[in-house]
Amino acid sequence: MQMEFGFVSAFVVGLLGGGHCAGMCGGIVGALAFGLPEKIRSNLRSTLPYQLGYNLGRISSYVVAGAIMGGLGMLLAEFMPIYLAQRALLLVAGLFMIFLGLYLGGWWSGLAQIEKLGGILWQRIEPFARRLLPVNTPGQAWLLGLVWGWIPCGLVYSMLVWTVSAGSMLNGAGLMLAFGLGTLPNLFAMGLVAGSLARWSRDTRIRRLAGLTVILFGLVTLWKAF
Repeated sequence: MQMEFGFVSAFVVGLLGGGHCAGMCGGIVGALAFGLPEKIRSNLRSTLPYQLGYNLGRISSYVVAGAIMGGLGMLLAEFMPIYLAQRALLLVAGLFMIFLGLYLGGWWSGLAQIEKLGGILWQRIEPFARRLLPVNTPGQAWLLGLVWGWIPCGLVYSMLVWTVSAGSMLNGAGLMLAFGLGTLPNLFAMGLVAGSLARWSRDTRIRRLAGLTVILFGLVTLWKAF
């Protein structure tokens, strides 16, 4: 039941964190769309395989990173009694759900500082992304999406810290898959229909509702921990 709560919460964070996604990745989505050949760009149906490629590549990176962080949490749990490990992991999960809820609701931006931790990694990966442009095939779009998934993003990196509490590589991958699927409607819409869904998700009331929902999940998780 605990992981089901986590998966639902991760999906909500991704879905209703659309305002952050629009600000962080909206320019990238637009650049990818306008970087396609004119013949493809002018036909909505023709752009679908490329948009799917970008986003499936991005989510693939999230899943891999989630599995790594979930495995790290599993290893850390080996160094303490099972009972204490379970409580510690629940505590981490609950706190980060609350932090993410505050972040989504616009009440606290402290998690944005986590983006700075990914700057060094991105400096090494970004030159490879340049060599993949312009995109000529859906397969190339998927490769570019794989690189895109590692761009410094406080929301993504905060989710990765949360996955340390997942307790296994599989659960860590599952949390990031749920999160990635939640981000898919916003970013896919921005690439295809000028971001009408993204504008909806930037509504302050929607963001606060999302934040309160995730905070509620976090409080329930802390209750289980104690």
